[in-house]
Amino acid sequence: MSPATTAETAPIAATAPTGSSGAPPPADLPSPCQNAVADVHEPLPPAVEAALWRGDQLGGPVAGVEPTGFADLDAVLPGGGWPCAALTEVLVSQFSVVELRLLTSMIAALTRSGRTVALVGPTLAPHVPGLRHDGVDERHLVWVDVDTPKDRLWSTEQLVKAGSCGAVIAWLPLVRAEQIRRLQVLAGHGRGPVFLCRPHAAARDSSAAPLRLLVKVDTDWEITVEVLKRKGSPVEGSLRLLSMPGGLDKIMTPRLRYPSRLVPVEPSYAVDSPVAAALREPDRVLSPAGA
Repeated sequence: MSPATTAETAPIAATAPTGSSGAPPPADLPSPCQNAVADVHEPLPPAVEAALWRGDQLGGPVAGVEPTGFADLDAVLPGGGWPCAALTEVLVSQFSVVELRLLTSMIAALTRSGRTVALVGPTLAPHVPGLRHDGVDERHLVWVDVDTPKDRLWSTEQLVKAGSCGAVIAWLPLVRAEQIRRLQVLAGHGRGPVFLCRPHAAARDSSAAPLRLLVKVDTDWEITVEVLKRKGSPVEGSLRLLSMPGGLDKIMTPRLRYPSRLVPVEPSYAVDSPVAAALREPDRVLSPAGA
């Protein structure tokens, strides 16, 4: 092998890197692999852990919750109650029939503690004597009487943005997806829960609200709640919650307590005519009189 070939294939000696002054770097600097997290199972800070939600787990709101007053419903909601600093959609088939029966327990607890609850544009005027039977302190209940969709949305945004209410309940039959998204952002800066009462047809639409419920009136003074959306796995089936209007439980008779068990009873003085007997017995042939 010639000297030239030897020189070309000879290995090049590695030279140590030097700093800006020409001196080699300190030998005690950690290698890049040592700058990573030493233990991937190290617990996260509590605030970060509370804000982190994994898709296979039931989430929990960071800002806290307000109890619903129904143990079965609390058990399936993230955090165990109505999420604060967030939107909750209550979808109903007819306004002012069932939504307040679902929310009255929370309204009563907030108003008794001196916190204001605002009702924006309910389709019917709140019945104060009935709410008083449920324990609501009407001195801390604000009714915003607005009709047009623009006024409903504007009033809701101002109340949510102010953040001074213990809860805001707004009836918004006509609202767009981007407007709901804006309300969700505004609610995130507040402290109390925000509820949007919308028609049940809106269940087909997408929504930025992290919690969506479909609520219906059931028999025996119950309401049916179906959880359409929550932070966590889907809820199978629906919940049946006892929700009797305040004051009726003291005067309700056992017979009226379960309307589904009522069976029509034919009075003893009923006259059994030949036509009625023929309807009960189709095979019977009515013969002419005197035959």
